[in-house]
Amino acid sequence: MKRIVITRPDFFEGEAAYIVRMLDDGAFYVHIRKPGAREEAMRALIEAIPEKYRLRLALHDHLWLAVEYGLGGVHLNSREPDVPRGFAGRVSRSCHSLDELRRFPDADYLFLSPVFDSISKPGYTSSFTINALEEAASAGLITPRVIALGGVDGSHFNTLRSLGFGGAALLGAAWQPVDHSKFRLQYITQAVDAAHPEESTVAGVRAALEGGSRWVQLRMKDAPTRMLLEVAKPVGELCRRYEAVFLLDDRVDLVEAVGAHGVHLGRNDMPVDQARRLLGPGYIVGATANTFADIRRAYDAGADYIGLGPLRFTTTKKNLSPVLGYDGYRAIATECRRGNISLPIVAIGGITPADIAPLAQAGVQGVAVSGAIAAAPHPVEAAEKFMNLINHIL
Repeated sequence: MKRIVITRPDFFEGEAAYIVRMLDDGAFYVHIRKPGAREEAMRALIEAIPEKYRLRLALHDHLWLAVEYGLGGVHLNSREPDVPRGFAGRVSRSCHSLDELRRFPDADYLFLSPVFDSISKPGYTSSFTINALEEAASAGLITPRVIALGGVDGSHFNTLRSLGFGGAALLGAAWQPVDHSKFRLQYITQAVDAAHPEESTVAGVRAALEGGSRWVQLRMKDAPTRMLLEVAKPVGELCRRYEAVFLLDDRVDLVEAVGAHGVHLGRNDMPVDQARRLLGPGYIVGATANTFADIRRAYDAGADYIGLGPLRFTTTKKNLSPVLGYDGYRAIATECRRGNISLPIVAIGGITPADIAPLAQAGVQGVAVSGAIAAAPHPVEAAEKFMNLINHIL
């Protein structure tokens, strides 16, 4: 299934390099959409992208530049309704109703939107129910020529494929992979009942979500694939019900199969850049770090956020890295600022509610907890206590 990335409407420093990275990491095309942009700014962006990538670029504005620079596509719209003279590449259009899909038989592909609630435009909600999309697919309206747009991220790819869409267009999920409103309290699963590991893992997720967490990492390091898949199903359903981010630990190969939003990689797991190439844009890739050098490598490889730790000794992980303490977080955060690395950092490793304030002062943006919720006498209340402090302090 094709992954198409649509640019942000504004220009920003380093955008050309980011577009190249998107293409290298699996984007089929990148659509350059800059409503109201000056021609000079468009030229500067196109010229900053190496020529070998230009057949995979499409323009929404100043379409004649596609002819001049040999770009591969143009997207027709109310601002630019006509194919420029001399252009022989791909032509795409946007549709906002199912009936419109019949109107443009000559287009190479069509965006249908919004299929889901928009990520980049708050309040821009889906125009279609799943039942309506299934009926449209049965009627032959949804074909490989139709690309889903609006609120699409990696967790939707299986659904879109089953409906017959030929691809997904990403905007918010590509440019805002980490939702900071959900990032601040991450729950990492733990099976506190050895006799019933699957049930206790799901129970811990339910408690964390009921207590306010909106970010779950399913971590079952030594579990067989069959068990992981069995647990991932109810965990994914809970995350969807609470509109929470759902990540797998390590298992890049299962992310799409279980409808997860992405993966978290430990220092000894698959390299970040390899995971990014396999998953492509639209998925979150997080990385564990213990030093600034770890963060620099993960940043250069395309990580979306960092799990930095441990703060102190914890029994949750084997082969624990050297503990950092508050001073370690403070020193690494300072190095990140000096190195112009702005990846969000979540603290991990034996975190308690008393740590929220000093960690915030040290420069972290969130905390990840496991046993402090799962093993608490009242897990929901434990999660609520963390959230109350985080909302007040972070």
